[in-house]
Amino acid sequence: MLQMVGAVREGSRESSPSADMTTPKRLANRYQQCLENMWLDICEIKAKYSEVDVGVGLPDYPPSEYIQRTLSDVALEGNEYLQYTRDQGHLRLVKAIAALHGPLLGRDIDPMTEVIVTHGAYESLHTAFLSLVNPGDEVILIEPFFDVYKSMTKLVEGTPVYVPLRPSVESPTSSADWALDPQELESKFSAKTKLLILNNPNNPIGKVFKREELEVLAALCIKHDVICISDEVYEWLVYPGAEHVRIATLPGMWERTITISSASKSFSVTGWRVGWSVGPKDLIDCQMIAHQNGDATCGTPVQEAIARCIELELSRIDQPDCHFTQQRDDLLAKRDRLVEMAREVGFKVCVPEGSYFLMVDWTAFATKEMIDNGTDATSDFQFAIWLLKNHHIATIPPSAFCEENKHLVGNYVRLCCFKTDELLNKIKTYFASLKPLEDV
Repeated sequence: MLQMVGAVREGSRESSPSADMTTPKRLANRYQQCLENMWLDICEIKAKYSEVDVGVGLPDYPPSEYIQRTLSDVALEGNEYLQYTRDQGHLRLVKAIAALHGPLLGRDIDPMTEVIVTHGAYESLHTAFLSLVNPGDEVILIEPFFDVYKSMTKLVEGTPVYVPLRPSVESPTSSADWALDPQELESKFSAKTKLLILNNPNNPIGKVFKREELEVLAALCIKHDVICISDEVYEWLVYPGAEHVRIATLPGMWERTITISSASKSFSVTGWRVGWSVGPKDLIDCQMIAHQNGDATCGTPVQEAIARCIELELSRIDQPDCHFTQQRDDLLAKRDRLVEMAREVGFKVCVPEGSYFLMVDWTAFATKEMIDNGTDATSDFQFAIWLLKNHHIATIPPSAFCEENKHLVGNYVRLCCFKTDELLNKIKTYFASLKPLEDV
């Protein structure tokens, strides 16, 4: 079922190579463990059958007009912003990032030594893995996880160690119903553990970790001298009822945590490719060495534009007209609408506390026999393909975000709520073609 080569990043343009592409014979050994690609089959079938895409994690409408105008203004202001800027980050931007994250992290952030700007959060992750993990080091990944965590671990010859979020009830109705088992978690730490990767809020479940859960993680990191990479790109998309506690604010964690954010999610400009890391100087210095020997300098115009956007939002932070507030409220309404539509047709919904996504239990609509395609693919992949071929609805199978515990999410598909009202109306029409088995 799974094809190889031709990586298709989620949210990227669907111009994936042919699924029958063979492994390049001159490919370096370090990439031999990174060939498996979970998206190609879905993309190939989606191109043929999809008429409504509620799976891909990509905003399908632009952000506020002022955000777009800011970049055009910068591009027309002369030569200053059209040339190289500071490798570690455009000066105006790192100052804005420090001003934004200082209050969130409860400390004064030094913009010159405790912030690095990268080509999206993706490069922040990449430079962290490259600069911190040695061959044989273990990296703890909480399943389900953003799939690149595994490939980046293998690329640097680290050893992924998996610990799952498990449902605490038989049929979860909220992302809060998924939790780590403290004893199981502790058993994953060893003298070889180098990193813990935390995604908070989590993709694809939408879980926002509670303070007491983070305290358990923090205590283990401190006990075993482990660095925490906290991927918090959905930090502004935490819905009422949940609190986003940043693990770097817990006692003893600032000095061992890299917090990663991005303009892609904060300002809904995934194509601008601006991300950043905030953390103690010794860890940021490590990332900087990897960054200088790779991408080196990010685009000056987009950094200047994001700096101006952050400065404006700082002047109205937590106010109704703040972009972060408006985006969250807009997506909350869309989340609730998609939840209602999914429930009306017969899905059981796991309502997310944060992020773009929600998971729905599909087992009311198809038995394994109905969707079995003769492969060893997980049932959520099979249902996603069945749904595409028979009802022309594109979703994402969440077992793609797991390695050892795919069965825990095999009864779900992931939906994205960051869609126009027009597309949500279309989704409702297509959902109407689905009938629970007892109604057939």
